[in-house]
Amino acid sequence: MTESSWSVERAARVLLDAEQDVEAQTSIVAEWDELDLRTAYQVQDAALELRKERGEVVVGVKLGVTSKAKQQQVGVDSPSTAWLTDVMVLPAGEPVPQDRMIHPRVEPEIAFVLGSRLEGPGVTATEALAAVKHVVGAIEVIDSRFSGYKFTMMDAIADNNSSGYYVSGPVSVAPEQLDLSLEAVLLEVDGEIVDSATGAAVHGHPAEALAFAANTLGERGLALEPGWVVLTGGMTDAVPVRPGARLAAHFTSLGSISLSGG
Repeated sequence: MTESSWSVERAARVLLDAEQDVEAQTSIVAEWDELDLRTAYQVQDAALELRKERGEVVVGVKLGVTSKAKQQQVGVDSPSTAWLTDVMVLPAGEPVPQDRMIHPRVEPEIAFVLGSRLEGPGVTATEALAAVKHVVGAIEVIDSRFSGYKFTMMDAIADNNSSGYYVSGPVSVAPEQLDLSLEAVLLEVDGEIVDSATGAAVHGHPAEALAFAANTLGERGLALEPGWVVLTGGMTDAVPVRPGARLAAHFTSLGSISLSGG
């Protein structure tokens, strides 16, 4: 495909088709130099409209590259946002749907459920946390649509931050009852702890990530709505999911979540 054949609408359809057909494709940026940050979000939003047309309902927002280590790895200095819809919810006890994913990986996250509308710009972390009804642990199953899991930041944003599925934990806690920067998690694969982190890995504090989401969306005339889930970003590195693997995330105060590799 030549550069002149690319457009926001074409990129959105290519990525959604890759997701639906479970077929990876090469980097879009490599063929389309005009895919900058603004355009990547336009692709993401265009894909969301296509999702809505096929019946999907927005249930929240997810953040990507919220850790300093990941930002340095991909050469950026701030996180990114993307959309969550109802089809991305993985019910507790359900295995990772390997047949619907290209190369799934899991990462534990701290998630917020909003009790009130949150609209930027200008939202502080304190104001963001005041809009939270409760906090839960979560495991996100991410899945890039790009071959070899190789992509640029612009590719990833256009691809809805490598969205796949997410499962929420069984314990919900009021935000004022937690020290979110110290909330820790152990990531377990087949009985072995493979990684650990605290909430401080998430943009310094998960509430800072929430404020970033509200302010970034506010610049586009959008807001976070009551009842929405906000996944604040991976606390650890993302770990590949092998078929048959046994996965678990053990949080200090937010309980444990178990997940089968399918």
